[in-house]
Amino acid sequence: MSRCILGLDPGLATLGFGLIEVQTPSASSRADPIVSPLDFGIIQTPAKTPIGDRLQIIYDDLHSLLTQFNPDHVAIEKLFFYRMGNTIQVAQARGVVMLVLAQHQKTYVEFTPAQVKQALTGYGNADKQAVQDAVARELKLSTIPKPDDAADALAIALAAWFQQ
Repeated sequence: MSRCILGLDPGLATLGFGLIEVQTPSASSRADPIVSPLDFGIIQTPAKTPIGDRLQIIYDDLHSLLTQFNPDHVAIEKLFFYRMGNTIQVAQARGVVMLVLAQHQKTYVEFTPAQVKQALTGYGNADKQAVQDAVARELKLSTIPKPDDAADALAIALAAWFQQ
């Protein structure tokens, strides 16, 4: 049996996405599940573009991604408050993400950054490098996925897999 999990790292300027496939052997087999990356990358919006147009780019690109891959599960990083101006823009982008997911009838789970770090490294205060190393190791990649937002999205997808 094969399942596709989409991880999303929301942002207005850059929204990271990471899709993993989990192949689970039959019940009679003693083999471990095989987890591999299907696709990862970013949805990027130009900085000097009006906010409505930037949200439209996120809407259109995420809609296309969901149509192309039709994931079985979706995981999103919870909003992390650190700068008020940036938080509002990220919240607006998250709203668009939630709208597109609802239109595709996709439910989602949310993880805090600490929960993702805990799931991948066993330590909720792990640094970014430790998480990226764990992503590469778990997905048997020779290099860390780039850009960072895509690696973060893959980490979120892996955290969703580990939670199941």
